[in-house]
Amino acid sequence: MSTVPRVPSAIPGEPATLRSALAHCPDLAAAFHRLYGTMWSEGIVPQAIKETARMRNARVTDCGFCKNVRFDGAIAAGLDEAQVELIHDGYESSALSDEQKLVLRYTDAFLVDPGRVDQALRDDMAACFSDAEIVELTVALALFLGMAKVLISLGTEPAEMARTVVPTPALARAR
Repeated sequence: MSTVPRVPSAIPGEPATLRSALAHCPDLAAAFHRLYGTMWSEGIVPQAIKETARMRNARVTDCGFCKNVRFDGAIAAGLDEAQVELIHDGYESSALSDEQKLVLRYTDAFLVDPGRVDQALRDDMAACFSDAEIVELTVALALFLGMAKVLISLGTEPAEMARTVVPTPALARAR
């Protein structure tokens, strides 16, 4: 984890945060927010399942920001703190649902060694998710991993952060 900003804020008078660092590249930031918002608000994978994968990514990458942010849509869909606390090494024997455990197995393979997505895991995923859902979940994992790495690399993680519930990213629409 790094909390020493490596890029100054592009917004005068604001501290270096991910938002103010991305302001150096407004077109890129806008494109990312469109993609991320679309994935969360218009996707077909339930938000609680995506949040389960995002929380596993946060724990594996040790992204302090990611570990402490919760999206309200996933909470509304039933993912509670008791379940989030079970998303750790050893989750296989936890009280998480079979679907959550499968998503965590897939997440671990993606994060550690994508070659570990063997035929058995592919078969298990195909039995539970459509091809479109598997693609969406895989793209979501890439985004979660990428954003954790950006936060850590730019040093824009907060030194300390309380658990924070935020609105689920949504697709910004032109008015």
